[in-house]
Amino acid sequence: MNNYKLTDWLPTTKKEAELRGWDELDVVLITGDAYVDHPAFGAAVIGRIIEREGFKIAIVAQPNWQDDLRDFKKFGKPRLFFGVTSGNMDSMVNHYTANKRLRSNDAYTPGGLSGFRPDYATTVYSNILKNLYPDVPVVIGGVEASLRRVTHYDYWSDQLKPCILVDSKADIGIYGMGELALLELLHELDKGKKIEELTHIKQTFFLREKQLEAEKSPWGDIHLASHEQCLTDKKSYAGNFRHIEQESNKAHAARLIQEAAGYRIHINPPFPTFSEEQIDASFDLPYTRKPHPKYEKRGDIPAYTMIRHSVNMHRGCFGGCSFCTISAHQGKFVASRSQKSILAEVDQITKMDDFKGYISDLGGPSANMYKMKGKHQPICDNCKRPSCVFPNICSNLDTDHHPLTEIYKAVDSHPSVKKAFVSSGLRYDLFLNDDKEMSDKLGYDEYLRQLVTRHVSGRLKVAPEHTSDRVLKAMRKPSFKLFHKLKKKFEQINTETGLKQQLIPYFISSHPESTLEDMAQLAADTKELGFKLEQVQDFTPTPMTVATVIYYSGFDPYTLKPVFTARSKPEKQAQQTFFFWYKSENQSWIRNTLSKLNREDLAKKLLKTTAKTDIWKKPSDKKKAGGT
Repeated sequence: MNNYKLTDWLPTTKKEAELRGWDELDVVLITGDAYVDHPAFGAAVIGRIIEREGFKIAIVAQPNWQDDLRDFKKFGKPRLFFGVTSGNMDSMVNHYTANKRLRSNDAYTPGGLSGFRPDYATTVYSNILKNLYPDVPVVIGGVEASLRRVTHYDYWSDQLKPCILVDSKADIGIYGMGELALLELLHELDKGKKIEELTHIKQTFFLREKQLEAEKSPWGDIHLASHEQCLTDKKSYAGNFRHIEQESNKAHAARLIQEAAGYRIHINPPFPTFSEEQIDASFDLPYTRKPHPKYEKRGDIPAYTMIRHSVNMHRGCFGGCSFCTISAHQGKFVASRSQKSILAEVDQITKMDDFKGYISDLGGPSANMYKMKGKHQPICDNCKRPSCVFPNICSNLDTDHHPLTEIYKAVDSHPSVKKAFVSSGLRYDLFLNDDKEMSDKLGYDEYLRQLVTRHVSGRLKVAPEHTSDRVLKAMRKPSFKLFHKLKKKFEQINTETGLKQQLIPYFISSHPESTLEDMAQLAADTKELGFKLEQVQDFTPTPMTVATVIYYSGFDPYTLKPVFTARSKPEKQAQQTFFFWYKSENQSWIRNTLSKLNREDLAKKLLKTTAKTDIWKKPSDKKKAGGT
């Protein structure tokens, strides 16, 4: 498996294209990531699909946008189009922390070095191409383009931006997991169609001048408040999102139309969820599963190093968490691979020259949604709920964990696999149920026991996110009481099996609805459970989430009622400080802050160390308390 030739990768230079006997290309794909030929990297997937269809494709990875632009010119004009993606992440999330500090590293670059892609990479790349080759179509896609397809709040510039097509000058965008839209577009252009004629392809978005009459839609139309109206009225901006989210997740959606900057933006509805055969076909392409050889002397690519021995078993997520973009990009309905396809990939991994016997992850966007879907599809076809599990688990959702347990056991039995871990996040609300008959029928306890005893690498990471029911409701997450139940079962299994494993919870500060007092309560609640929190983050507003809409507008997009959100840097830093109550440099501030909030009860809980030493006491009280 490891004796590859240079031509086993897609070409990245003219010389590599000539080695394949190609003197002209059909498509040139520009990406902000290093080229890793692996199914977890979007550019590789798109490139391999184009290759499978018989077209000639080359990849320009991390082009220099600051010199004479030779990287953009090296292949000349492609016959069909230029494809553009910022990479696996939004370039602004990739570049900046929640505090807007510039990151010093980039996980998608050799050596983890930063500075190899611009801010707003999709827009920068697309503008360069339109200036160099104005007559060649530019097609944008990937996370950055997908989640900026309508008026969106950009946290890093602190302003509303219009559809990314306005600034990028690209001809058309593909949103979501775009294989099917790409295939249709590719073949239509190959037939001689002009890019401006392609108005009927699902899961695409494009601009038309406002004065031109809109073509009739076979799907029906929903007209959103214009970009200009959103700029002057935050409530209009918030109100748009309800339609955007609902239509993104419907089985039969309408076309969305929004006006901006003299244009009319058309967003066609998404394709149906991938069938098992379709998703298998996407994963079963001839990937080398390795970075391109040109990076050999530049150091490891951290994102690749992390996932090179992992398996993604499905895509899509029906959790609908307010702060998450997975369902906005991958869709609410889950597409699952066949067991045969998954086990074939496991077998491939075991033959890699650096494989030591450990699969790093058997997972997906949420590790335990494999094969889960509606029991009766017509009910799903008429559903508008953004989440299938909040505020309660839908009675039509099949939450059977047996298929997942079978895969775990099958991978476990592979002779070359010493251990297969599950590192992706779990939705523990899917398998914690007091109804024993249902639990037995759907394999909940069997799944949890298999997971804990065979697939945890010493630490099981889960994401309760908060402890306040009010905040959790805003997050569309279950009550923290469920985490207590998980902790009890986890510890019970460990005790029974003689294992000494840890449960590691993730939490978020400054999420809409979360107050300073809520964070103090979170700190007290988690301290009482014996945690000194490590896996924590401050809420970062990213395009196309409910929480981001609330952060900018101050309104819930479904009720249009005001929602409190910590927005200023001092407010956000104050909330995060409560995560680290155990650091001595924070304790004076915590004591004073909780005194102002009249919550000395929480100060006692947080700052009490032993029966003899109560560091919550005010300095003047220490002598009376006999403290040291």
